[in-house]
Amino acid sequence: MMKSVERLSQPKGVSFTLTLLAMLAFFVMASGVAFAKPQFQAGDGEALFKEKCVACHTIGGGKLVGPDLQGVTERRAKDWLTNWISAPDQMLASGDATATELFKEYNQVPMPNLGLKPDQVASLIAYLGSGSATSSTTQALPVGDATAGKAYFVGDQRFSNGGPHCISCHSVAGLGSLGGGNLGPDLTNSGFTQSEAAFASFISAPSTQTMNSIWSSTPLTAQEQADLYAFLSKAAVQQREPSALLQIAVLAIVGAAALIALANIYWGKRLRGVRKPMVERALALKK
Repeated sequence: MMKSVERLSQPKGVSFTLTLLAMLAFFVMASGVAFAKPQFQAGDGEALFKEKCVACHTIGGGKLVGPDLQGVTERRAKDWLTNWISAPDQMLASGDATATELFKEYNQVPMPNLGLKPDQVASLIAYLGSGSATSSTTQALPVGDATAGKAYFVGDQRFSNGGPHCISCHSVAGLGSLGGGNLGPDLTNSGFTQSEAAFASFISAPSTQTMNSIWSSTPLTAQEQADLYAFLSKAAVQQREPSALLQIAVLAIVGAAALIALANIYWGKRLRGVRKPMVERALALKK
C-alpha cells in the first residue's frame, strides 16, 4: 500500500522525462546496430584487389610481376601480411627476411606503398583468405616491333594518346653510355619485362601512384605496348655493358679538361696583359 502511495506521489514531469530518456537511448542503440557497417568485408577487399593489386598479382592464375596470392593467408602470418600490405617499403628498409627474399626472387621489383588504411588492409586480407580466385584478364599483345619500341622509349615517335616518352624517367640497356632518367627504375632486368603477360598487365593499369597518375589519362594502345615490350625484352637479353660507367667517367674527365683548356686560352692573354705592366712598374721602383 505504501509503495502504491509512493508511486502516485512522484511528480508526473519526472516520470515522463525518465521514460523519454529511456526511449531515446533505446533508439540510439538500435540505430547503431542497424546502420553500423561490418568492418572487414571480403567484398570490399575484392574491389580493392581489382583496383590496386590485379596489375601485379593473381589469385590462382599464376605469377605476374609479383607472386600468385592463392593461399597466402595460410603461408604468411596475419600480422606479417598486415604490416607488409600497409607499408612494404618500411618492411624492406627494416631488413625483414621474408620481404628481402621476395624482393630478390621477383627481380628486385619493390611492392609499392599503396597508402591503404587499416580497415582497407583488413578487408583485403579477408578477401585473400576467402578462397576466391582471379586470373589475369589481360589479352595477348600483337606482334611487336623492337625498333618502333625504342623510338617510343626515347621520344623519336610520339604515343597516340600523348603520353610522355619513357627515357625521361627510366633507363635501359642499349641506349648508349649516358642512358636515360633515374626517377623510375632501370628496366634492363626489371620484373615488368620478364614476361609479356606481366608487362601487359602492369602497363595497362599501373598500380604505382606516379605511373597511374600519368597513364590512366594517356593509355597506350595494344600495338604500342607490344612494340615497347619487344624493345625492352630484347634489351634485357643484351644486358647493360659493364664499361658504360667507365665511358661516362672518361667523357666527364675529357669534358672537364677541355673546359679548363678553353678557359686558359680565353683568359690567359687578359691576365698577361694586366700582369706585365704591374711587373714593369715594380721593377722600375726597385731601380
